[in-house]
Amino acid sequence: MERKILLHLSFLGTAYCGYQIQPNGITVQQKLNEATKALFGFDCDIVGCSRTDSGVHANHFCATVSEKGKNAIATTVPIDRLPLAMAQFLPEDIAVFDAEYVDSSFHPRYDVKYKEYVYRIWNRRERNPFLSDRSWHYPKTVGDDGLAQMKEAAKHFVGTQDFATYMAADSKVSDTVRTIYKAEVNKEGDLIEFRVSADGFLYNMVRILTGTLIAVAEHKILPEEIERITASKDRKQAGITVPAHGLFLDKVVY
Repeated sequence: MERKILLHLSFLGTAYCGYQIQPNGITVQQKLNEATKALFGFDCDIVGCSRTDSGVHANHFCATVSEKGKNAIATTVPIDRLPLAMAQFLPEDIAVFDAEYVDSSFHPRYDVKYKEYVYRIWNRRERNPFLSDRSWHYPKTVGDDGLAQMKEAAKHFVGTQDFATYMAADSKVSDTVRTIYKAEVNKEGDLIEFRVSADGFLYNMVRILTGTLIAVAEHKILPEEIERITASKDRKQAGITVPAHGLFLDKVVY
């Protein structure tokens, strides 16, 4: 039976121009290509589960590996040893933590049931140097009332809807209907987390949803206005696009 390898990995996106290979900078896919060639001795096709923007991180990202020009791979490296074997060829900000064989027909993007993202906001007047590139520093205090409003607003994102309002204005995607299964806001200490899972996401969608929740916390948008804003399909009705460095791909489920 022909098989591909499915890698489960995590990465800190600070040094990269996103996942997918770009002509103008180093990417995570490029580093995976270099590592697999060094390990196996031949060029590989690496296909990721998502395209992440510059500076976006991943706690859980998946990518398939096959020999270039083929839809399968043959190697003598034991699959349970593969994460450690790849570690010697990867930079410290990319780590493979698991690997498995999958059928050659498996696609890491199209076979996803849902993905979950988390956006982290450092909500304190002073900066946190340990979270400087792993959260968005938002110095205005979000009190109990603002947090409650954010929680209420997030509930209106859940469901199968046309999310064109929350897509980057220059995106060319025409099918903008997605199903959000969960949208929750929580705060622990000075760290606010917006966690959202869906069957798919539009370009900059999570960052715009987060910016809209911040507008709710600032009382610029009422929670009950979210449904109207979503139905408007008007990007200008939603909040700002918050910075990429607070965003993590947190979970991929097949």
